[in-house]
Amino acid sequence: MGRSLLFFCLIGCLQAQQTAPTPTAPLKERPDVPANSIQVLAGTHILLSMINSVSTRQSVVGDRIYLETAFPVIADGKVVVPRGSWVIGTVTEVQRPKHLKGKGELAVRFDSLTLPNGVTRSFRADLGALDAMNGETLDREHSKVNGPSDKKETADTVIRTTAEGAAIGTAVGAAAGHIGTGGLIGVAGGAAGGLIAVLSSPSPDATLPRGSTVEMVLDRPLIYDPLELTGGADGRGAR
Repeated sequence: MGRSLLFFCLIGCLQAQQTAPTPTAPLKERPDVPANSIQVLAGTHILLSMINSVSTRQSVVGDRIYLETAFPVIADGKVVVPRGSWVIGTVTEVQRPKHLKGKGELAVRFDSLTLPNGVTRSFRADLGALDAMNGETLDREHSKVNGPSDKKETADTVIRTTAEGAAIGTAVGAAAGHIGTGGLIGVAGGAAGGLIAVLSSPSPDATLPRGSTVEMVLDRPLIYDPLELTGGADGRGAR
């Protein structure tokens, strides 16, 4: 009886060891990541400057965008990504604005970052912010740049302006003893100039102009061996 009990206890202990969950090792302790590696964490925002210009007027899906880091990225007390490192991205969606209604929409993705010494990392990063030089807005969920207000919104503004012009004209006409004439003058002045300008102007495009700044948000960590930050492909090192 005693031997049987001991046998079942041993079997139970072995089964418990086999089924017990194995704790996940910290990233730097995993076999595929060197213990002394330096990391730029996922979710890091990196400020970039546009080298070329892309817009819904001229760009097509698949076009490349070229940028450089506008500010150094520091991790573990060291400059890991120096200012002037190169980033390459891709235009993933182009929606040109309609004639009278709709905004231009331009979606982009960031694909790789290359240090000055040639060390490169690939990823699929999104836009986190942009310098809205021309009134563009950012759809962060889809990494998409939306153009300025469309013509319908502008036309609504013209209509309001026309109504205000009519009111002013009516007041002027009333003062001169010609109420109807004043109103018509106000309507004609407000509508003719405003609507002609709206209808003859080009539809607004979404643009990322050269020299503008954007933020890239990393979708994964950038992991470097210290030697990659001091030597690298051409031996100059990252500065």
